[in-house]
Amino acid sequence: MRVATGLSVLVLGAGGIGHAVVSNLEGGIGRVDPFKDMKNRPQSGHGTNLLLVGTDGRDTITKEEKQKYKLGGAPCHCTDTIMLVHLSADKQRASVVSLPRDSYAEIPPHTDRTTGEKHSSHPVKLNAAYAEGGPTLTVRTVEHMTGVKIDHYLEVDFTSFMKTVDAVGGVQICTARPMKDSYTGLDLPAGTHRLDGGQALQYVRSRHVDVASDLGRMQRQQKFMAALIKQATGNGVLLNPVKFQQVSASVLGSVRADEGFGTEEMLALGKAMKDFSPASSEFTSVPVGNPSFPVKGIGSTVRWDEAKSKKLFQALREDRPLAPVKPKPAAGAPKPPAATLVEVAPEEIRVQVYNGTPKDGLGKDVDAGLRATGFKTTNTPLNGELRNLERTLVTYDPRWDRSAKSLATALPGSELKAVKGQGAVMEVTAGSDFTKVRPVRAETKQSGQFSTVTGDEAVCP
Repeated sequence: MRVATGLSVLVLGAGGIGHAVVSNLEGGIGRVDPFKDMKNRPQSGHGTNLLLVGTDGRDTITKEEKQKYKLGGAPCHCTDTIMLVHLSADKQRASVVSLPRDSYAEIPPHTDRTTGEKHSSHPVKLNAAYAEGGPTLTVRTVEHMTGVKIDHYLEVDFTSFMKTVDAVGGVQICTARPMKDSYTGLDLPAGTHRLDGGQALQYVRSRHVDVASDLGRMQRQQKFMAALIKQATGNGVLLNPVKFQQVSASVLGSVRADEGFGTEEMLALGKAMKDFSPASSEFTSVPVGNPSFPVKGIGSTVRWDEAKSKKLFQALREDRPLAPVKPKPAAGAPKPPAATLVEVAPEEIRVQVYNGTPKDGLGKDVDAGLRATGFKTTNTPLNGELRNLERTLVTYDPRWDRSAKSLATALPGSELKAVKGQGAVMEVTAGSDFTKVRPVRAETKQSGQFSTVTGDEAVCP
């Protein structure tokens, strides 16, 4: 929703900027009727559901931009990204569910919008629903697959995406490892980067960064949306009438939405969401049962996990949070230190701790510190063979070198030593140089039965 209309459009009402300004901005939004002649729809639940669709339209992108960001291919006129956004009834939470574009889908009977040919229900990849029947068939297909009634439809293309990012001053992204994709031209070293519109498009489109392919791409898209929310709510754009109007006018020209998403809806949502922040958002993807489900005539598709996805969409209909509810910090409690990003989540790394010094209790302190930041320690530290070790030592099997680097990051100044045949368990021998464990976390820390991440966990530390 932030990419489509800007969170600023919604927060505008809360800023008291005025009905006339919003009405003027609304006139720049293209309109579409995705609910035309729809029958037998799911029952309405609690809250508001928006279908956010990103198409591969690139008609207004310049020749130079197409060359620079590798956008020269012919568009398929299909959906490149599909997200179901649920706004809670109290307007205090936004749940974003990514639907893989290659999802196995059975689209309802319809008339092909290009050929006029009538089709009976048949299997396709989800993104093909737009090519065959536009927004209406896309909404019908998603409702049929999820059982969730769509209240509003928002559509963006490559141009509007790039304009949005540039208009808010770029978006900050952090990565624990280099990211390179020759198909999109993405080339980011490890570290923190502020991406402009073109670079951001490369980031969210890349599918060849790792073996996760499209599923990994969806996680990056979710991470990017969390960062965009942080940027839009924290840089003063929303409460500055002049700056807001300039930013919004440049963005909304290539956005399409349903007729029902107008001035009154924007103002009502804005007033209710005036205190919205990255922590108010949560992101997940549909649980997948088979990522390579073959279908004759279509190829490899993504088959959802029927039982888990059913629970997920039931939670949306019942307006329940997808991420575990976090306990509120006690009044006056100090803010915990920011965690350093690592490539492998500490929850995936097993560790045995040894005390390499005569100091009593050192092994216990190291074990407790590592466990507190997420590492799977044995909780039974032992005395090491070395008793006069000055520098903390991390030994590891070379097959788990990425995990070893994540562990060493949590132990500043430690020495890494490869030991063939050691196995999957890392060994830490604490030296006299140890002071404390540095908090670390993976780029996206997912939790709960739906593998959900909240916006404040997805942005840069």
